[in-house]
Amino acid sequence: MPEAPVADVIVEFIIQGVTLDGKPFRPSDWAERLCGVMSAFGGDHRMQYSPFVHPVTASGVRCVVVDVRLEEIEPMAYRFLLGFAKENELKTRDGRVAERTELAKVLRAGDTD
Repeated sequence: MPEAPVADVIVEFIIQGVTLDGKPFRPSDWAERLCGVMSAFGGDHRMQYSPFVHPVTASGVRCVVVDVRLEEIEPMAYRFLLGFAKENELKTRDGRVAERTELAKVLRAGDTD
C-alpha cells in the first residue's frame, strides 16, 4: 500500500467530551484534569501542560488534543490516553494533518512569507 503524502499525515487525534451515545462527559473540567496528569513544572516553577497534550473547546465541546508523536516519546502515556477514551466510551477523531500544523506555526509566529 502506498504511503500518504507527508502533508496528509495525521499528526494529532482528538478525544471529545461526548460519549458514544451522544451524552456530555462529566465532570465539565475533565479535559483540564486529564491534561493535568500529563503536566510538569517548567523552568519558571509553574505547572505547564505537556506540549503533546492540551485541552481545547471545539464547537462548544471540551476536548483533548493528543500529538501522535507522544506514542514514540512516551508510549505508556499514549496508551493511557487511548485507554481513558475507550473506557469512558468517548468519541475520538483525527486532528490536524502535517501541512495544517505547519501553517498554524507560521501564523502563530506572524511570519507570512
